[in-house]
Amino acid sequence: MSLRLRLTLWYSAMLAGALLIFGIIVYLFISWNTYSELKEEVRTQTEKLGVTGTLVFNSLDLNLDRQSRIEGKNMYVQLINYSNGKIRRSTNLVDQGLYLPYPEAEAYPQSGFVETQITIDSKKYNMIMYQSPIVLSNNELVGLLQVGAIPYNEEQFLKGLLNSLILSAMLSVLIAFSVGMLIARQALRPIEKVIDATKTIEHGSDLSVRIPTSPVNDEIGTLVNTLNLMLSRLEKAYNELDEAYKAQRRFVSDASHELRTPLTTIRGNIDLLEKMWSQTKQSLQQDGMSIVPLSQDHFQLSKEAMLDISAEAKRMSTLVNDLLALARADAGYVMDKSKVDMLSLTEAVVRRAQLLPRQADWEVGDLAALKGIDVYGNEDFLQQLLFIFIENAFKYTPQGSVTLSVQATDTHMAWVISDTGLGMNPEQVPHIFDRFYRADESRGVTPGTGLGLAIAKWILDEHQGSVEVTTEEGKGSTFIVWLPIDFS
Repeated sequence: MSLRLRLTLWYSAMLAGALLIFGIIVYLFISWNTYSELKEEVRTQTEKLGVTGTLVFNSLDLNLDRQSRIEGKNMYVQLINYSNGKIRRSTNLVDQGLYLPYPEAEAYPQSGFVETQITIDSKKYNMIMYQSPIVLSNNELVGLLQVGAIPYNEEQFLKGLLNSLILSAMLSVLIAFSVGMLIARQALRPIEKVIDATKTIEHGSDLSVRIPTSPVNDEIGTLVNTLNLMLSRLEKAYNELDEAYKAQRRFVSDASHELRTPLTTIRGNIDLLEKMWSQTKQSLQQDGMSIVPLSQDHFQLSKEAMLDISAEAKRMSTLVNDLLALARADAGYVMDKSKVDMLSLTEAVVRRAQLLPRQADWEVGDLAALKGIDVYGNEDFLQQLLFIFIENAFKYTPQGSVTLSVQATDTHMAWVISDTGLGMNPEQVPHIFDRFYRADESRGVTPGTGLGLAIAKWILDEHQGSVEVTTEEGKGSTFIVWLPIDFS
């Protein structure tokens, strides 16, 4: 059963209950008022007959025929004489051969109304009857006066009233049910839109679907707004997961590619060495010599192979170390931190940078601005951070110069690494800190794994630092690395 139908049934049931209570109250009130008027007429007619307190019973003149009608209502009057058993009746009773039922004298009837039935032309009719005992001055019961009326018109009126109330109640409930269905449908239309939107999402992966909002700021409007906000968050989370999944696949693919290259080189050179030594061994066995000197060509090839193996092993070791650092970052590795003197740290990195292979000139500006400045962090990782940016500048500067300078504000210090190298397209800047991202898409212009800046970004984040990048293709790049100063 739908919510719309349930709501309509509840409202209709409540309306039916209210109409039932209202109808019962109206019917009982009108019924009581109608019968009260009739009873008052009967009681008044009894008093008009004036028989109570009469001294001589046989001399009573009831004037039955003359006083038997009240405003067109037939009154049936009967007088019982308990002394001699005679019964006097009004003309309408005599003409129809009717006697009103009466109690015996031993029951000593009391004054009041009595409901009874009489049969006229084989039909039974209810009668409202008022009886009044006749007593002498010595309190002797000698007779009973009965005055009754048939409430036929009243009963027909009340029956019509009851039918009208029932019919009007049924029509009201039916109309209320129909109107309630329309109102409920209109009120719950936003819910149907919510259902349609959720079904669209259920049967597809388009999380950009939004539920049309209503201008009315009611509970349903609040629900729709809340669901739209939830869908926005779900879409954002889904897109982030999708991007993370794509990045993970790209990471695995790039890591496999980067690791396969040095391994292929190492394996090829080892195969070459094995082939060379195998040939040497065969020559030794054929000539019966115990020592066979290597030829100049074999010696040169062996030397080049060993150098290639050493270089590729070093490259693979660097790659594995970088991957390990990023794995630690993903695992939530917590650095050990303390106050670090930035002047001495920078000078140490400058000395190490002079030993890096490079083609560009290495220029260091005045470092005095770092005097007395400390940063709360990990000294080793901070050295690695600066070293990554310097090494990266050397890598992309085949000619020209690489310059290191420093800046300091009231709250932060900065390393400024500038080069006159290849530069980048500014559109590439947001991606240079992604893992395995290389500005030179061919990956053949410069050596490297594309992990250095990703590691630098992790170190910066751990030290609440930031980096500014300005670059232009063919003119070089400038990196400004900001770190917060520790004043404790």
